[in-house]
Amino acid sequence: MSDLIEGYIGTTTERKKSRLPAKLDYLQSATGLFLGLFMWAHMLLVSSILISNDFMYYVTKALEGSFIVEGGNPIFVAIFVAFIFVIFITHAALGMRKLPGNFKQYQVMKAHAKSMGHDDTKLWFIQAFTGFAMFFLGSVHLYIMLSNPGEIGPYASSDRVVSDWMWPLYILLLLAVEFHGTIGLYRLCVKWGWFDGKDPKESRKKLKKVKWVLTGFFLILGFASLAAYIKIGLEHKADYGQRYVPTAKILKIDNTGRLA
Repeated sequence: MSDLIEGYIGTTTERKKSRLPAKLDYLQSATGLFLGLFMWAHMLLVSSILISNDFMYYVTKALEGSFIVEGGNPIFVAIFVAFIFVIFITHAALGMRKLPGNFKQYQVMKAHAKSMGHDDTKLWFIQAFTGFAMFFLGSVHLYIMLSNPGEIGPYASSDRVVSDWMWPLYILLLLAVEFHGTIGLYRLCVKWGWFDGKDPKESRKKLKKVKWVLTGFFLILGFASLAAYIKIGLEHKADYGQRYVPTAKILKIDNTGRLA
């Protein structure tokens, strides 16, 4: 009952100001920071296809725990995806607290932002819109990864992009993730004053420039990687379902002349 009262009036039963909003805000920041950094790492891993098919294959095997069990096991991927899914849903639920509850509230916020002409407020609207889109797009992607953890690799991933017609979703997801993530990390730095220095106003200007540079970098990297998967998927379309065999295994031939 005390939690219910605190939720309605914003104070505890002892008439003290509730600390719950601050705790939820802190948790939202923590999950957002984790997901933002994870997405950068994820993009770097996905872009391994730009180096070579073999490199992407061995990155995949490392994620499957090939350094723990011989040949790796997709269960490691499934466990990690499930963990990310929980963090993702938690962050989305916490973020929904800040969204307008109805169209009237949205109109008020939009009119207020327009009258202020404040760049960071505009960034918040972009972040809110992309976050809403990510809730649906990201959930689809995470569910596919969770239900098919073994379907990752140069051919398997490319087949999913092209033959399974996932490329439209990935284009939208890429745009949403990179804008939402970099704006979110920028706003975290501003909110908690991590890089304020002696002149917070000047630091904010520099942070905003860094934000746009990172957005551009990861968008270029993401679209280049997606283009590579599309190219491979188109070339491999006739052999849909066939798994990639690394060059080292192809060159390993037994005495009978057959692939080992």
